[in-house]
Amino acid sequence: MGLFFRWMFAFALLALTYNPTQWNYVRWSMDNYESRLSIAVLTGLLLTIGYIIYLRATIRSIGGFGMFLVLSVVAALLWVLYDLGLLQLDNPTMNVWLGILAMSVVLGIGLSWSHVRRALSGQADMDDVDE
Repeated sequence: MGLFFRWMFAFALLALTYNPTQWNYVRWSMDNYESRLSIAVLTGLLLTIGYIIYLRATIRSIGGFGMFLVLSVVAALLWVLYDLGLLQLDNPTMNVWLGILAMSVVLGIGLSWSHVRRALSGQADMDDVDE
C-alpha cells in the first residue's frame, strides 16, 4: 500500500505542476504572478521541495540507469497497448497525461525501491553515517 501512496503523491506533484487543464501551477502562476507573486513563489518553493525529495531518493535508490530502465519498461508497455489497438496516441491531451503517468511511475518506484529491495532480499539499505 505504501508504494501506491508514494506513486499517487508523485502523480499529484507532477499533475499539480503541469497538466493539460487550466488547473495547474504553471498556468496559474503565469496568469497571476503580478497580483499574487507571493503565493506563486511560496507554491513554487513547496513544489520544488517535493521534487527534491523525490528526485534525491530516486537517484540514490535506483540511479540514473534505473530511472532509464523503469521509464523504458513503461514506454514498452505503452507501445504494446498501442500495437494491440488499446491505446490511441492522436490526442495531445491524453499524451500529456500519459507522460505525467510515466514520470510518476519512475518517481514512485524510485522512492519505494529501498522498501521493495528490503522485502525481496531481507537486507536494509543504509546511508553513510558517521558513528
